[in-house]
Amino acid sequence: MSIRCDLCFHHCKLHEGQTGLCRARANRHGQIVSLNYGKLTALALDPIEKKPLRQFHPGSMILSVGSFGCNLHCPFCQNAAIATAGPESRTQDCSPEALVREAVRLQDRGNIGIAYTYNEPLVGYEYVRDCAALVHEAGMLNVLVTNGTIEDAPWRALLPQIDAVNIDLKGFQESWYHTLGGDLETVKRSIRLAAQSCHVEVTTLIVPDENDSEDEMRALSSWLASVSPDIPLHVSRFFPRHCMTDRLPTPVETVYRLADVAREKLHTVYTGNC
Repeated sequence: MSIRCDLCFHHCKLHEGQTGLCRARANRHGQIVSLNYGKLTALALDPIEKKPLRQFHPGSMILSVGSFGCNLHCPFCQNAAIATAGPESRTQDCSPEALVREAVRLQDRGNIGIAYTYNEPLVGYEYVRDCAALVHEAGMLNVLVTNGTIEDAPWRALLPQIDAVNIDLKGFQESWYHTLGGDLETVKRSIRLAAQSCHVEVTTLIVPDENDSEDEMRALSSWLASVSPDIPLHVSRFFPRHCMTDRLPTPVETVYRLADVAREKLHTVYTGNC
């Protein structure tokens, strides 16, 4: 008998012992469990601007944590070693309590809280939820860097614990999202809901010959402005990675041109990786 994981739109139906496509959630004894709970693959004190967040406590540092797994399969993934991995990954165990103690210890180095990042943090939803509650109890802040691929109910339940989020909006064509194993409307809903709850910034990676037209950027930025023209957009340059090593980097002039298109509708547009 199978059971269904309802965390994201994939709704993986899993028989006993099976793992979902995210490689981080599985059916164990008739329950959906998180395989990456408290399993860290990365831990670093980063500038907040690296998330990227440019308008949330600029100049501060944040303890950044990652695990393994992702519910998309982007061929250009910059962190494929952990995003495409599963429980076989080399990890270190870290309970929510231990992680928050480390965050507090680093306050004298400018740390303002914890950023859940590197892989897709929402596939480890329960760990993020439990850590985030303790972070707030400690008087610190929670930042989430995510692809926004999560269902409505768990997203609404988590948002009160999140202070800032950067959401990848990987383009504005459903066909491109289908290639990545995602769903554009799901990500749009996540952005709309987050904008009602916390500080939001959005990142779009410009991949040559995929999402680099002025028409698409105009449609994307117009929609984002309809949510709020004050949401900062990061227009980022692609470099060959993972399964796209046969591509050339995005021309710098393309990034600048598309940023100018986005500025027709949005108040703040940044360029990245240039």
